[in-house]
Amino acid sequence: MNVHTGSEPWNHAAALAVRLNVFVQERNIAIEDEFDDHDLPDTVYAVVYADAKTPVATGRYQPLDADTIRIARIATLKDYRGQHLGAQVVAALEDKARQEGYKTSLIHSELTAQGFYERQGYVVSSEMYLEDGVPCVNVEKKL
Repeated sequence: MNVHTGSEPWNHAAALAVRLNVFVQERNIAIEDEFDDHDLPDTVYAVVYADAKTPVATGRYQPLDADTIRIARIATLKDYRGQHLGAQVVAALEDKARQEGYKTSLIHSELTAQGFYERQGYVVSSEMYLEDGVPCVNVEKKL
């Protein structure tokens, strides 16, 4: 497994392929909701590749301000779950953000994923709220 973090067109396409599979096909999220105005040419994606041409996990970040990024759209293909690839994606995005000078990472975490993010060092920073009908909390981590 190899993780690549960047905004090259080929890495962007690989990230979108994983998200199409996981969010649109598997979880039945509307395609127009999954692919949004944050999927820009300069968006930073981390993608785990099982081999040179097989993307299996992904995530992205976008800057919120000069110090803070928001990590989002963490996804792993069904056949590759349980191998800690999501943690590798989060770590790669954090490393890239740290290199770029960001100090804080924010994630809108579904309640079902809260424990995963806490194991990555995140702490809850909000009350529970609904996002697209899904119970969520904000979690944050100092980079």
